[in-house]
Amino acid sequence: MMDLTKIKLGKHAPVYDRRTPRFANYIDSAIIDNPPATLDFSAKLSNLGMMLNDTLGDCTCAAVGHMIQTWTANAGTQVILPDADIETLYEKSCGYVPGDPSTDQGGVEVAVLRYWRDSGIFPGHTLAGWCNVSAGNHTQMKQALQLFGAIYIGVDLPLTAQSQSEWSVVSTTGDGAPGSWGGHAVPIVGYDADTVTVITWGQLLKATWGFLDAYCDEAHGPLSANWIEKDGKTPDGFYWTKLKADLLVL
Repeated sequence: MMDLTKIKLGKHAPVYDRRTPRFANYIDSAIIDNPPATLDFSAKLSNLGMMLNDTLGDCTCAAVGHMIQTWTANAGTQVILPDADIETLYEKSCGYVPGDPSTDQGGVEVAVLRYWRDSGIFPGHTLAGWCNVSAGNHTQMKQALQLFGAIYIGVDLPLTAQSQSEWSVVSTTGDGAPGSWGGHAVPIVGYDADTVTVITWGQLLKATWGFLDAYCDEAHGPLSANWIEKDGKTPDGFYWTKLKADLLVL
């Protein structure tokens, strides 16, 4: 197991924009109220890579690279963004200056999403926008993964997570207190009855639903062309057209 005590975290506290659409407003619950019991978009993934997150606090940007991997692997052929592209996203969205360690200060998830959307930094892997997902609502989280192909979340990690091969709640005080280790950004790419699967530090890792309840402080459903155009259709029960229109005001 990797020595996680030496890993640098880098997610700042959540920033919310009241204009951001809420996922629940776009669901026809009569149609998709019962998501699959299990879902796994990680099976086609390979060579995940660190995305520089072993040396930089760029988890907010590494997670973007892993979402693009997931979408493209499931839509056809996996695309692995070069580390240089991830570093550029970290520079532009979080203020990092290569060679200046004092600027390696992490970033805000929404700032990364906004820059990704507005800049077109990854041609062919564009972001139309995102909506906020209620992390405490397990059904909604499952629906969001089914529809978006990945969920971009933030976790306020406890020190107890440093020694765990599966994230679970030991305690929520002392070393188990939220944020006692620091903030971290990861994508959810699968779930079953007991756990979710995330990508972090170049590997797949399980976290219990209870862990999410205790430590997840933000969750976003990213609207990616890589995903919604994978089969030329939009899923029944989700109002894509309305969401796309509402995203134009952000």
